[in-house]
Amino acid sequence: MSNPEELQPRNRLDAGIIWAGNAISVLFLFTVLISFYEVLMRYVFNAPTIWVHETASFVGGSLFVIGGAYGLAADKHVRVVLIYDHVSDRVKQYLNVFHHIMGLLFTVLLSYAAYTMVEGAWYAPWGEMRLETSGSAWNPAFPALLKALIFGTLCLMSVQFVLHLIQEIHGLVKKKK
Repeated sequence: MSNPEELQPRNRLDAGIIWAGNAISVLFLFTVLISFYEVLMRYVFNAPTIWVHETASFVGGSLFVIGGAYGLAADKHVRVVLIYDHVSDRVKQYLNVFHHIMGLLFTVLLSYAAYTMVEGAWYAPWGEMRLETSGSAWNPAFPALLKALIFGTLCLMSVQFVLHLIQEIHGLVKKKK
C-alpha cells in the first residue's frame, strides 16, 4: 500500500522537478557546514572568511526560489483548506482551474518583471555584457546569477501551470461525458 504522504507528480516535468529538488536538497547541508566553518574560523581562530556569508545566502536563496517549482510539482503549495476540504470533488476541480489560471497569470507577469531585472543585472546600459556583483570585498556575481535563477524558475512554473491547467480542464471535460 502506498503512503499518502508520498509525492505523486502529475506529469514528467513535475517528476523531474521533484527528482532534481530532492537531489539538490543536500545543498542545505552544505550551507550548514560552511556556516559552521565560518563560526569556527571567526570565534575560535579569529580569522573570519569573506566568502561564507555570501555563499550561504546565495545557496539558501537559490533553494528557496527553486522550492516554488518543487512545491507546485509536489502539490504542496498553500491553499485555503478551510473551503477546499469541504467542497465536492467537482467544485475542487473548478477551484483548481481557477488556481492554475491565477498562478499562470501571476508567474507570467513576474517572469516579465524578472526578465527586466536580469537584463539590468547582466548587461551594462551601453549593451556590454557584465554581471552585477555584490559590491563586497569578495564581490561575486551572485546577484546576477540569482536574478537569472528567479527568471528561469518563474518560466518553469509558468509551464507547470499550463500543464496542470490542461490536465484539470481535461478532467472536467472527461467527467461531463
